[in-house]
Amino acid sequence: METPKNPRQTQLARVENTALDAARPLSTYPYAPSFQEESSFRDYLRILKKHRGVIIASVVIMLGLVTIATFRMTPLYEASARIAISKEDSADNLRLNQQSNDTDWNYDYNVELDTQAKILQSDTLALKVIDDLQLEKNKAFGGTPASTTDKALKTVNADTKKDSEALDRWHGALAVNKIPRTRMIEIKFTSPDPKLAAQVVNTLASAYVENNFKARYESTMQASEWLSRQLADLQLKVETSQAALVKYERENGIVGIDEKSNTITSKLDQLNRDLTSAEDDRVQKEANYQLVNSGDLDAIPELSQNGLIQRFREEEGQLQKQLADVSTQFGPSYPKVIELQNQIKQIEQSIKNETARIAARKHSEYEASLSREKMLRVAFESQKQQANQLNEKAITYNQLKHDADSNRQLYDELQQKLKEAGITSGLKSSNVRVVDVARAPMIPSKPNVPHNLAMGFLLGLVGGVALAFVLESLDNTVRTPEQVETLSGLPSLGMIPLSLDISTTRKKKLPASSALTTQAHADLRKTTVALLSHARPKSEVAESYRALRTSILLSSIGAAPKIIMVTSALPQEGKTTTSINTAIVLAQKGGKVLLVDGDMRRPTIHQTFKLRNRTGLSTVLTGSSSPDDLIVTSSILPNLFVLPAGPPPPHPAELLDSNVMRALLDKWRQEYDHVIIDTPPVLSVTDGVLLSAQMDTVLLVVRSAQTSKDAMRRSRDVLAQVNARVMGVVVNAIDLQSPDAYYYYYGSNYAGRYYDESAR
Repeated sequence: METPKNPRQTQLARVENTALDAARPLSTYPYAPSFQEESSFRDYLRILKKHRGVIIASVVIMLGLVTIATFRMTPLYEASARIAISKEDSADNLRLNQQSNDTDWNYDYNVELDTQAKILQSDTLALKVIDDLQLEKNKAFGGTPASTTDKALKTVNADTKKDSEALDRWHGALAVNKIPRTRMIEIKFTSPDPKLAAQVVNTLASAYVENNFKARYESTMQASEWLSRQLADLQLKVETSQAALVKYERENGIVGIDEKSNTITSKLDQLNRDLTSAEDDRVQKEANYQLVNSGDLDAIPELSQNGLIQRFREEEGQLQKQLADVSTQFGPSYPKVIELQNQIKQIEQSIKNETARIAARKHSEYEASLSREKMLRVAFESQKQQANQLNEKAITYNQLKHDADSNRQLYDELQQKLKEAGITSGLKSSNVRVVDVARAPMIPSKPNVPHNLAMGFLLGLVGGVALAFVLESLDNTVRTPEQVETLSGLPSLGMIPLSLDISTTRKKKLPASSALTTQAHADLRKTTVALLSHARPKSEVAESYRALRTSILLSSIGAAPKIIMVTSALPQEGKTTTSINTAIVLAQKGGKVLLVDGDMRRPTIHQTFKLRNRTGLSTVLTGSSSPDDLIVTSSILPNLFVLPAGPPPPHPAELLDSNVMRALLDKWRQEYDHVIIDTPPVLSVTDGVLLSAQMDTVLLVVRSAQTSKDAMRRSRDVLAQVNARVMGVVVNAIDLQSPDAYYYYYGSNYAGRYYDESAR
């Protein structure tokens, strides 16, 4: 594609492409800010209040339907009875393992009650009760009286079909419930006939008790027969095992195999103790013998404590003392010295002889102890071999004895069970009993009118609330300034209340002090809402436009914006009305204001001010007229000037983006305090988008409950792509009576109350 040489053409092409791409989803624009609507409890209340009509209608309709259905229902009576199921003992159920405790039974308690509840709901009991009471012929049960023709035509298939239908009706009317934390079951039956309901419940309870006893009796008889057969076989096993045990004892010469009566084991234990004692004695005597051989006589207690040796040593000590004294006085050759020496030698020899005698005795004792130890060890090993042989025989012996004892014990137990079974079969006992019998109810259980009405009200309320939120979620329009700020990220400059023309808005009188004539009053009632700021300056709408004027004048630091463009996303959103009233309130402040109709495709400002549209902005931009000749003073304010759009040109977008338009804007900045330009919707045509780049600021108008959220966001994006200076958003036509704007009502209605008081 060839690039345009003129920069203005480049900008024009980009703006046109932007307008064509405005239909794209917001998520495709990477620069678009992301906002998320806030939900609060106040928003939920607003939704409920907004759709209260839907909620009330849902509740009324549901209550009506439930009421009609309730009073058309056939009254049903419910009779109930209770049965208790006690714990079965081991004698009743003939269990071989009698070690039952409460913990095991409680563990299976729920399973047992569930089983009994299913038995009460079984088809077998149902058919028995149906046959006993002949319910198929009872109209209250849904049956038909039997006739001769029916009996003649009865077939197997017909009986099967009737039984199936009767069972369906039976199960639909029967209810069996466990009572929590008890061993009881409650039986309920519902029927249009209260007496029949009680009769059915009592008959079912009796049939269940009888069936329970019959099942227990049959089980007992089967157990008795089985025990009789098993007892004969077991008796033969007992005799065979006992004979094998006696034969083995006789062949192996076993007298007593247990530890108390076994002599071999006892003798082995005694030899073990004697051998241990002999080893200790031998070790002690061997130690004494070694000490004697070592020559350390003092370490032997027997030598050191021997009286004879001690006496010899005392005499030896005395002789040694005498020898020392005599040798010192008379010398070694003196006879007395020699005599003393001989005596000392005799005493030393006596000590040696006594020591040798003791050492010989110690050696003899050691040899005797060693010999005894060896003999005991040989006897112990021999006895141990006999014990091992006995143990080998005891394995087979114990096995035979265990088999004989087990067969005998089992035989005795089965014989006892057989006796118990014979006794139990003759007793009519059961672990099931009827606690409360059924009585004919006096009051129907269905329909429960209060319950049905409460459920109908609740369902209607829930359905209405759900429908209200569904309707709210389907509403994709902008309604409040908060939604505008949240969705667009732009400030909300003001909100304009919903107002029709003067004759239908509030039907209030004008102030008595008004200087208007009677004819003026009539003309004023015909005036459109576009001039409401002038016609009713103290109305809510006028106050809202004055609040918008304040926002515009304070929107920028320093001087207020002069060239102001007013546009919207789509047609019929109130941009022209906003342009006219904004120009009026700016002129009422005293400034010189020019109102320009820039919508050259569908101009309407000239109709409001009753001007001719033969010439206007289009003729000025084409050079056919001078702007000073076409700008006229409005009939309502002397400082408010109006420039109509003029006849529709073939290319309005190119005219608005021309150099002539830029020159006009520069001129108007010098001549007027404010210039308000009304332009076409930005999502419909590119006129307003092209012109927005030349404005000091842009006002985006959205209509409450009409402008969609996507349209508002896309119009914001279109203006942002051409760098338009969007001041903010004006929310037009807000219904102050709507729950969406309930929190605005009291503040914005202040002006209306002031007007009412002034009109009195």
